[in-house]
Amino acid sequence: ISAQRFRLITGNIVEVVGKLADENYDLMIVRSPIDMVDVVQESYRLLKTGGVLIIDNALDGGKVADPTQRDFETIARRDSIKAIKEDSRWSSSLLPIGGGALLARKI
Repeated sequence: ISAQRFRLITGNIVEVVGKLADENYDLMIVRSPIDMVDVVQESYRLLKTGGVLIIDNALDGGKVADPTQRDFETIARRDSIKAIKEDSRWSSSLLPIGGGALLARKI
């Protein structure tokens, strides 16, 4: 990917996403569960049609599937997975490799 087509943006995701232009990105990778459901909604706004959202560590090494796990981060991950699954604007796959990855394509 040429330098003109690639842009790495770091920082607090909640602060950063609100400043980005609509439908201007092909790929977003989210690693933090903080405000993840809101970030999923913002990512839909930011991604071009056909763009991909990747949520890294989506299964948190199996914690998400364990109903006894009720910590904030695990609940945020569950809520994000559910939000994407129930939203017909996304086509998604959950990969149970390592900590898990959720791949969602904007339709």
